[in-house]
Amino acid sequence: MLGLDFGTTNSAIALAHADGSTRLAAFTLDRQATTTFRSVLYFNPDDRAFGRAPHAVAGPQAIEAYRDAGAGAGGRFIQSLKSFLASRLFDGTHVFGWKFTLEDLIAVILRTLREAAEAQFGPQRGRVLIGRPVHFVVGGAGETDPERDVVALERLRNAAAQAGLAEVAFEYEPVAAAYQYERRLDHDELVLIGDFGGGTSDFCLIRLGPTARQERDRRRTILAVGGVPLAGNAFDARLVRAVVSPALGLGSLRRSERGQTLPIPSWLYSRLERWEDMSMLASPATMATLQQLRHQALAPDRIDGLIQLVQGDLGYLLYQEVERAKLALSLEDRTHFRFDLLSAVPVERGVERTEFEHWIGAHLARIGTCVDALLDGCGVPASAVDRVFLTGGSSLVPSVRGLFAARFGADRLRGGDELTTVARGLAMIATAEPDRDVSV
Repeated sequence: MLGLDFGTTNSAIALAHADGSTRLAAFTLDRQATTTFRSVLYFNPDDRAFGRAPHAVAGPQAIEAYRDAGAGAGGRFIQSLKSFLASRLFDGTHVFGWKFTLEDLIAVILRTLREAAEAQFGPQRGRVLIGRPVHFVVGGAGETDPERDVVALERLRNAAAQAGLAEVAFEYEPVAAAYQYERRLDHDELVLIGDFGGGTSDFCLIRLGPTARQERDRRRTILAVGGVPLAGNAFDARLVRAVVSPALGLGSLRRSERGQTLPIPSWLYSRLERWEDMSMLASPATMATLQQLRHQALAPDRIDGLIQLVQGDLGYLLYQEVERAKLALSLEDRTHFRFDLLSAVPVERGVERTEFEHWIGAHLARIGTCVDALLDGCGVPASAVDRVFLTGGSSLVPSVRGLFAARFGADRLRGGDELTTVARGLAMIATAEPDRDVSV
C-alpha cells in the first residue's frame, strides 16, 4: 500500500511490501534521479496567449519548465501550498484570469505523485495513507487552531479525491518517521521523534522495538504527540528579513503626496518573507501600489529591485539562494549571500552562523518549549529517553541539533534519510495496519 508525504517544500510517495521493505517512486531533475518531489506548480504563459484554460505542471517538471521559460516570461510559479490549508483568508487564486481553488492546485501535485507511483509500481488499490502535521500552519506567526486543523484535513481530503485518490486516511508525520526508524532496532527503546519540515516541527514520544511490535494496537505505544507550526520556512523568513528585504526597501522612506516623510509599508516585506505569499504580490492592485511607492521613494532603486523580483517571478530562484545559504551555515561558520538577478539593486551580504542563530532564536525557544511540555505532560524526564531521532531538512541546522543535544546529550541523537523517512514510514503503517487513521 502507498504512503504519501505531501510536504510544504518536498513530497514523496512510497510503496511497502509485505516483508516491511519499502520502495520510493523516483523522478528526474536535471537528468538526475531523485526520490524527492518539490511541492511546486508552474503555469505556462503560452496558455494565456492561446486563450485556453491554463495547465499546471508539478514537481521537477515545473522547475524545468520555469527555467526553460526564463525570468520574466510571464508564467506563474507557485510553492508552499500546504501552508494555506488552514488559512481563513485563502481559498484560491486567479491564474491568467482563471480561478483555481486551493484544492485544485494541490490536486495537481497529488495526481502527479499518484500517476508516478502507478507507472512505477503498477495499479494500486486500497487506501493511501497521507501524512499530516500535529498542527497545520495558521497565518504567518505560527499560531495553532484545532478547528482550522479539521478544515485543513477536509481540504486535503477533497484535493486527494480530485487527484483520483478515492480512499485516504491520515497519520501524524512524526509517528510515520518512528516506524521507519524502528526498522533498525533489535532492542526496545523509548524514542523522541522530531520531524522538521518546511512549515511545521512535529514530535512524538513513542516506545519502539521488539516488545512494541507485539502490541495488537500499536497506538498504545505512543505516549504523546506535539508540534508547532514553525520550521524551515520560518527560518528562511528571518534570513530574508535581515538580508534581502533591506536591500529591496524595508526600512527606507518615501515622501507622500502631502509632503510627509513616511516609511515604505512593511506589509510588502511580510509577504516577501513567506514563499507561499510572494507570488501573490503580482496581483494588479499590489503592482499598482508598488509603482506608486516607486515614485514616492527616497531610494527608488530599491523599490525597482522589488518590482523586478515580483514581475520577473524570481521567487523560486531567490529561494534557492536562501536555501543554499542556510545549508552552507549548517556546514560552515560563515557564507556569502548573493542574488545577482536584480539589475536595479545588488542583494549581497556576508552572513555569520552566529547571526543566523540569533535571528531564529525565538523560533528555537518555542520549539524547545514544545518539547519540554510534551515530556512534562507524560511525566517523562529527558534522562529516560533512550534516543532522539531527528528528520526533515531543517533538522540539519546546527542550532536545532544543539537544542536537542543540550537536553538529551549529543550521543543520543540520530538522523538520516531526512527527506524520505516519513513517506517510507507511512507506507509501512498502511500495509501493517490498514485501519489506522488520525483525522482530527
